[in-house]
Amino acid sequence: MTTFSTYTFGCRLNQAETQIIEKKMIRSGFKQVEHNPDLFIINSCAVTHKAEREARQLINKLKRENPKLKVVITGCSATYWEKNKTPPDNIDLLINNHKKLDIVEIIKKTFKFNLQKNTTFKILDKYISSKRAILKIQDGCHRFCSYCIVPYLRGLPRSPKISRIIKEVKAIENSISEVIYTAINTEDFGKENNETLIDLIRDTLNKTKIKRISFGSIHPWSITEEFLRYYKDNLADNDRFVDFFHIPLQSGSNRVLDLMKRGYTREEWLPKLKQLRKINKRALLATDVIVGFLDETEEDFRQTYNFLEKSPIVKFHVFRFSPRKSTAAYYLQNRLKKVEDKVKKERSMFLRKLGEKKYKNFLTTLIGESFQSLVLNKKIAKRYIGLLNNQIPVLLNTNKNVKPGDIVQVSVKDFNKKYLIAKTDV
Repeated sequence: MTTFSTYTFGCRLNQAETQIIEKKMIRSGFKQVEHNPDLFIINSCAVTHKAEREARQLINKLKRENPKLKVVITGCSATYWEKNKTPPDNIDLLINNHKKLDIVEIIKKTFKFNLQKNTTFKILDKYISSKRAILKIQDGCHRFCSYCIVPYLRGLPRSPKISRIIKEVKAIENSISEVIYTAINTEDFGKENNETLIDLIRDTLNKTKIKRISFGSIHPWSITEEFLRYYKDNLADNDRFVDFFHIPLQSGSNRVLDLMKRGYTREEWLPKLKQLRKINKRALLATDVIVGFLDETEEDFRQTYNFLEKSPIVKFHVFRFSPRKSTAAYYLQNRLKKVEDKVKKERSMFLRKLGEKKYKNFLTTLIGESFQSLVLNKKIAKRYIGLLNNQIPVLLNTNKNVKPGDIVQVSVKDFNKKYLIAKTDV
C-alpha cells in the first residue's frame, strides 16, 4: 500500500486545492498518513521570500530525514522556480499551478506505484475533521498590483458557474457543517459567466441545506454599496452566514496605495468599514497590511497606523514588504527608496501591538452575548474549541455530549487573556 502526506503553505485557496488533491489521491488507491509516508506533496506559496524559503527548508528537512522519500512540489513557489529555472536539486517532481489538479495522474505516471483502489480511507485534514470544507470558487486576478506576483503565477481570472458550485455544496451538505468559499480575488468571481458574488450567496442559502457559509477573504472591490445593502437586508441576522470579513487593504497611506496600484483611497474605505460595523456590531473585521513598501516614509506609516487605529478593523495580518521578481515593484526599486529591514521590523511590531490591543478590546465587548458556535476537532485542557458565527475561537464549557462539527448555541461568559470562555445553552 502506497502512503502519502501533504503540507500546505499560504492561502486558503491552496488549502482548498490540497483538499481536492487528497481526495483524488485516496480515490486512486493511495493512503494518507501522518508519519513516514512513501510520498510527500508540498503545496507551496510564493507571495513573500519567507514563504519560498520555508518551502525549501521543508524539502531539505524531509530529504535529510528520509533520502528515499519521494518529494513532490506544486503551487506558486513551484511555478516561480520553474519560470526562473531555480528549483531545488533534491525534489523528485515539480508540478506547476497550471497542472496542479492533474497532479495525481502525473504522480502515477512518474513513479509507477502499485496501487489498489480503496475509497474507504479518510482524509486527514483539520477542516474536514471538524466538518468544514474549503471550496475554491475562483482563481487568477486581473489587478496586477505592483507588489503582487500572484497574477503571474496563477494567470487571469476564471470561475466555475454557480450551478456547478451549488452542485458541489449539495453533494456534501449532509456531511459538512460549514463551507468556506475561497478565491484569489472575489471581485473577479463570475464575470465571465455574468454572475456575481451576491448571486452565489443567495443561491447557496436558497438551494442548499449547508448550515454555515463563510469566506476566506472578501476583497475590497467586492464591498460595493449593493453588497452592503444585501448584507444589511439579508445576511446580518442570518445565522447561516458567518459574519467574518477579511478585507486585504494593505495600507492606510494614499500615496503608498497609489504606488501599490490598489485603485482606492483610505477616505473611500473608512465609511464602508463603519457601515459594516453599524450593520452588525458583532462582525469580525480583519485586514492584511504590508509595511515597508518602497518609498514608505514615517508620515506614510503614521497615516496607516492612524487609519487602522480609527477604523473598526480589529484584527491585522502584518507582512513586511519583499520585492518579487517580475512584479512592477521589483523594477521600481531602481528609482524608489528601499525601507531598511530594521525599520520594517519596528513598524511591524507597532502594528502588531495595536492589532493585539484592538482584538482583545473587541473580544471583551462580546461577553454576555449569545452566538451559534461550530465545535472544532481541537481541545485545550480537555475543552473543545468552538468557532462563533463570526469566526472567533472560544473555549467551550458544556454539559452536553457535543462532537466536532456540531453547531450549538452558546453564551459568552468570560475572557482569559487569550480565549473567550463560552457555555452551551441548555
